[in-house]
Amino acid sequence: MNEILILKNTDCISENCRSQEILFHMDADSLLDSLPQEPIFDLIVTSPPYNIGKEYELRMPIDKYVEWQKRIIKKCCVRLKNTGSICWQVGNYVENGSIIPLDIELAPIFKELNLKMRNRIIWHFGHGLHSKTRFSGRYEVILWYTKSDDYTFNLDSVRVESKYPGKRSYKGKNKGKLSGNPLGKNPEDVWNIPNVKGNHIEKTEHPCQFPVGLIERLVLSMTNEGDLVFDPFSGVASSGVAALLHKRHYWGCDITEEYVNIGKGRLEQTVAGTVRYRPYNKPIHDASTSALSIVPDEWRICSK
Repeated sequence: MNEILILKNTDCISENCRSQEILFHMDADSLLDSLPQEPIFDLIVTSPPYNIGKEYELRMPIDKYVEWQKRIIKKCCVRLKNTGSICWQVGNYVENGSIIPLDIELAPIFKELNLKMRNRIIWHFGHGLHSKTRFSGRYEVILWYTKSDDYTFNLDSVRVESKYPGKRSYKGKNKGKLSGNPLGKNPEDVWNIPNVKGNHIEKTEHPCQFPVGLIERLVLSMTNEGDLVFDPFSGVASSGVAALLHKRHYWGCDITEEYVNIGKGRLEQTVAGTVRYRPYNKPIHDASTSALSIVPDEWRICSK
């Protein structure tokens, strides 16, 4: 692996840089405007600011937000290879107490660009804020699109353990034969992966991190070794950790210097083999084995 570079412009970018790991300390608009007007990325994956007024976001009216996202998405698609994929991970926007699902707002943009939706992946996580006025939100969405029907998809790289590996066909020409795949089953489109909160092993100063495991599955299934992954809102480079773990190259972009520097450190740790992360295929903790799962006496009394 090469040295991890931090660049504030694209003046020195050449074709040779496509096998170099780069973090751009720039805003996404400016970076995309200055990149070559040609397809260079095999996978574009990001979690853009949700426009919810966090410390690192400027809250804007929803129509202005969608307009801004449209501009970024169009510029990204110009740089996406014909065999590539683009994955946009979004949550909900709340306005005057009403929820606006951002995937519904953004989907028409991808359709207008003639991209083909392959999956609307549900990322389910077990923890978050508790609501008193609606059911507590415990999922977000990954919109996965491709430019063409000739796209990279390595299902065998991300298969998960079958629930019944010994199951056999009970009728037809395959009667008595094993009905599954020895490598496991398709992970389907609902993924249970913990979010990065509290004492999560990946937690940094960033208030809204991607879990590395979420991106690992995308990287493994949608790219090959040596491919170039790009994240226009890279934050602390969790997408880069996932890329480098599996021998892909990586370009990230973020406007906040602190996050770029943290990201550089995490990428260097990844190269050195010391990065702390939760693998995508690690089983979810069974809470029933914890002492905290026992109903306290005070609540037993209240329920009588």
